[in-house]
Amino acid sequence: MSTSATDPTGSGNTPVANVVVRGNANAFLQEVTAGRYTLRVDEPTNIGGTEAAPDPYDYLLAALGACTSMTAGWYARRNKIPLENITVSLRHSRIHAEDCVECETKSGMLDRIDLDVQLTGPITSEQHARLMEVAAKCPVHRTLKSEIDIRLRAAMANPETEHQ
Repeated sequence: MSTSATDPTGSGNTPVANVVVRGNANAFLQEVTAGRYTLRVDEPTNIGGTEAAPDPYDYLLAALGACTSMTAGWYARRNKIPLENITVSLRHSRIHAEDCVECETKSGMLDRIDLDVQLTGPITSEQHARLMEVAAKCPVHRTLKSEIDIRLRAAMANPETEHQ
């Protein structure tokens, strides 16, 4: 589910989290619960982590890469395009804004994500071009390119789960 769910009691007043992250304040390693799935997140050793799991940017890139691949595959299936495999390779870096010709921001540093998309199968150059257009419109790509309103709020501790 990509939007907040409502209270399972049916009142509709209390939002229920889609993802919950828990960690000990003495280390970077975190446990993430996303629905019925459990993931771990850590940082590299050079900044104090233990590299016991991917770092947050690895998950961000994984989300974008998976969405890009899923969107291209969905479009190919829907339109009976003989696409066989999709490989998306991603890199995150920071660049000087002045080095980005197409960016609105012209000073300071910007985040850059490079995606290399490999589409294989007996597809025409027109089909390839269309699949690349569609891949660039995946929902996660659109979210990352849009204005995002992130609301950080203090939550009350739950005494029943505070020491687990």
